[in-house]
This record gives sequence, structure tokens and C-alpha cells, in this order.
Amino acid sequence: MSESMRVLVTGGAGYIGSQTAKALAEAGFEPVVLDDFSSGHRWAAKWGKLVEGSVSDAVLLRKTFRESRARSVIHFAGVIQVGESMRDPHKYFQINTVGTMALLEAMREAGARNIVFSSSAAIYGNPIKVSIPEDHPALPVSPYGESKLMVERLLQWYGVAYGLQWMALRYFNACGADPEAGLGEAHHPESHLIPLVIAATLGQRSNVEVYGTDYPTPDGTAIRDYIHVVDLAEAHVKALRHLRDGGESCALNLGTGSGHSVREVMAAVARASGHRSVPSRDVPRREGDPASLVADASRARRVLDWIPQHSSIDEIVASAWKWHAEKQRLESRD
Repeated sequence: MSESMRVLVTGGAGYIGSQTAKALAEAGFEPVVLDDFSSGHRWAAKWGKLVEGSVSDAVLLRKTFRESRARSVIHFAGVIQVGESMRDPHKYFQINTVGTMALLEAMREAGARNIVFSSSAAIYGNPIKVSIPEDHPALPVSPYGESKLMVERLLQWYGVAYGLQWMALRYFNACGADPEAGLGEAHHPESHLIPLVIAATLGQRSNVEVYGTDYPTPDGTAIRDYIHVVDLAEAHVKALRHLRDGGESCALNLGTGSGHSVREVMAAVARASGHRSVPSRDVPRREGDPASLVADASRARRVLDWIPQHSSIDEIVASAWKWHAEKQRLESRD
């Protein structure tokens, strides 16, 4: 295969990274997965050569670029827990920001010019608009969001100074699973709503906590924009093709443009599982949680010709339920 089709996927054994490695392989690329398994899983590293190690390891990065001759990068490696970032900001700036700088320097030395970066809607902080466009003020309220924004600024300046071609994809709420490929969401600890609701429904936890029931929303619970991981993976492949074809560097929101409340998600899990309800417990709001976070993703549709195909709330939840239920069944046999 041509060297130009080789793509280094950092964090490629993680939730979104593994799905993107699969999508790359299906699109004719050759993924090279770099992961230190601090949060990724060996069972998810099924596509492409695997290199075990940290994105902060400059020696390993140089060796990997030299041996793989990868000329493009999709960069997922990092830490993602907002609450933890408030307690340990050093970890988040060291891994997410300083680690990315090590990657960018290794790319520059190797002559790799294209990078798609896994950014986050957390860069926006508390929204001042209901539907958030890319030019919304970037005012993060956590070290996690700040670390992502700092990387976006690094990419911009590396583009100006060194000709780096880049795209920052700002996700809203990644979710769903690909049961046929054996890929799903398994964070430790888990902090995302859909797997927590499913775990409560499966009896793996006593209940799911509903943080805030007095928001100015139709049912009083917070609204978020949920996007299927398969649709996210497709967006990364399209972003890489865009850069390889000489397209402009930019930041893009990835979301559906519509939101669902916590109670709507719980109802979708009840439908998928056949249960009448989900065990839950109402608790006070978490500080800093906005009432609604919904993407204006029109720019991604225009620039990448990307339209989510699998992101109805029922399709998202059904895929996640199938994967988690099968995982529980297999674990119970062992």
C-alpha cells in the first residue's frame, strides 16, 4: 500500500479511535494504532498495526513515523474526565497539551503534514446561544476544555509557521456502539449518561443519578446533542480526505443539531430493553452544567458533505443496549 495511505491513529484502541481505525481500513487506508492502554482496550485494537506506548514519548513517536512512514495523523490520545481535570489540572495539560506538542514535533520532523484532532464542545464553556456555532466564544470552564482549546491554538500556529494542514472536530456527546464489530463504550470509571442508564437497567448499578430536575427545559432535565460513534468515525475519514485533497484547515462541530433530555434518554433505554422504567434517583444539579448543549453542525455538512446517518436517539440507544447486554451475557458465562 502507498505510504500516503498510512495513517497514525493515536488512542486508536479507545472508544472513538477504534471505530475510526475500522472506518479507515474500510475506506482503503492503512491505520497504524498507537495506544498506551491507560484507557483503551486491547480487544478494540483490531484494525492495523499496533504500537504500544504513549503519545508523549518523543523517541517512540520518531521511531513509529520512521518505520510506518505515515504521513497523516488522527489524534485521539488524551484524558477526558472533566471532574478529574478540576482536581488534577496538571495531568490534563501534561497529557493533552504537552503530549500533543510532542506529536506535532515528531510530525514536523517526519514530514507528516495532515492531522485531524479530536477536540470537544467543552471549549465553549457555558453557552450563550441555544444552538452553538463554531464562532461561539471559546470560554472553557474546566482544565479539560482549556487543554483542548490550547491544542487548537497550537494547530493554528503550526499551520501558519510550518504549513501544517489540520482539522479540529468538536464533538458534542459521542455515544452508541457497533455490536457487529464488537465495539462499544467501556470507560473506567464511566461518566457518560447512556452507558450509566443501561448499567442501571441491567442491574449493574442500583440506579442512575439525574443531576438536576429544575432546568428551564420541557421536562426539567438537561438537554444534550447525542451523536453516534459510527457517524463520528465517518466524519474523521471525510476530514482526512478533505485535508489530503488540499481543503482548508478549520474547526468543525460534530452533532445532530437537535437535543434530547436525560428523561428522554432514559425512556429510549426503557424502549430498547423492554423494561417499563429505569431505576433512577434525582439529585441536585452539578455546578457548571448548562441546561442545553446543542450543536450547529451546518458547517460540517457544508465542508465535509457529512450528514449523520445513525444518530436518532432510538438507533443510538438500541445499538448501545445490544452491545452492553451481550457483553454482560458473555461475562456471566466466564
